[in-house]
Amino acid sequence: MGITVDPASAVPPYEQVRTGIRDAVEAGSLAAGAKLPTVRGLAEELGLAVNTVARAYRELESDGVIETRGRSGSFVAATGSPSHQAAQRAAREYADRVRALGVDPAEALDLARAALAHP
Repeated sequence: MGITVDPASAVPPYEQVRTGIRDAVEAGSLAAGAKLPTVRGLAEELGLAVNTVARAYRELESDGVIETRGRSGSFVAATGSPSHQAAQRAAREYADRVRALGVDPAEALDLARAALAHP
């Protein structure tokens, strides 16, 4: 999975695991729907206590990054990373607003492209 934990770091190990998985999701190296290692398996791989990895998974689930499907295991949430989720919400709000204003969809796309090109 590519996660490393630095035992000398001031950052707690569960947080290193949490941010490692979150960053992999946001970078696209862990795609939506990808199955994650079991808590026990990842703990063994990283040399951590099972409870440490379990806490990271619980927080990732609470953040909407992963979802647990009972005995089937844990998976990257279908909607992907939190930043992607926020972008989807913003896009939906924009689409609703331009529709309400009666703006042509092609023109709305041109406006969005122009806004993205010029910060």
